[in-house]
Amino acid sequence: MTAQSKPQNAEAGAEVTAVYQVTGMTCGHCESAVTGELSELAGVSSVKAVAATGQVTVVSAAPLDEAAVRAAVDEAGYELAGTA
Repeated sequence: MTAQSKPQNAEAGAEVTAVYQVTGMTCGHCESAVTGELSELAGVSSVKAVAATGQVTVVSAAPLDEAAVRAAVDEAGYELAGTA
């Protein structure tokens, strides 16, 4: 897995995978909270949060607005440090 935001494919309808760095996650509950909030964003098809690394991988139909991602992470009680 690469540690950067990147489109997987430039074709129409292709999904985009982005990896974000989130601070404050320490356990499975933290992972669930972040996953739950990010899953509610429009276009998101998959979220995988890993507390041990602080990395959250998000697969979506189109690139996500960073402000929306930040707001979702904040709502979960954590801080978006940026892309990983």
